Amino acid sequence: MSTRIYVALDTPDLARAKAIATKVGHHVGGIKLGLEFFMANGRAGVHEMAELGLPIFLDLKFHDIPNTVAKAVQALRPLEPSILTVHASGGRAMMEDAKAAAPTGTKVVAVTMLTSLDGEDLSSIGLNPDPHEQVVRLAELARSAGVDGIVCSGEEVAAAKRAWKDGFFVVPGVRPANGSAMSDQKRVVTPRAALDAGASILVVGRPITQAEHPDQAARAIEATL
Repeated sequence: MSTRIYVALDTPDLARAKAIATKVGHHVGGIKLGLEFFMANGRAGVHEMAELGLPIFLDLKFHDIPNTVAKAVQALRPLEPSILTVHASGGRAMMEDAKAAAPTGTKVVAVTMLTSLDGEDLSSIGLNPDPHEQVVRLAELARSAGVDGIVCSGEEVAAAKRAWKDGFFVVPGVRPANGSAMSDQKRVVTPRAALDAGASILVVGRPITQAEHPDQAARAIEATL
């Protein structure tokens, strides 16, 4: 991988997604396709994006009973994604079945706590309001389930890495130090800080995709790493 940046192409517009990916292809290590893209374009859209030659991070955040998640992951096998996501809160059995169903070579990573949530949000759903505690607890559960790693914010990745030395850590919600808007993110760090704390890959969306020149924005972030 030339760089540990994955660009998040959160758009239903296949042509726009392809255009951005083509522009930034030399400055990113892969592309992340989430629910918005997948619901609009489906498996055919993922196949078309894969033709660009960049690793595909398919971020569908599965969360259901173990058998349903396993069957869903099996249905995606022909796409051979580089990375797939499930929710750690789905439990150990669900994560075990997702990993067993994934294609050889696909990393299954468990989402611990969305970067759009904070301590107040945790309290509102009846959980301990400490994000660090929640992330580390779910990281330990994910490790015991045999998945490859977790998704967490840059604020918690150092603590998670201490608990899971060889885990694969995906950090979304990073923002360059130049004052990029936080939008709906609540727990953000700079790309450099996330890497220094232990991130394996960084997911960067709007600071690149909404820039006037996405290629220049991606190159500028890459230069800080």
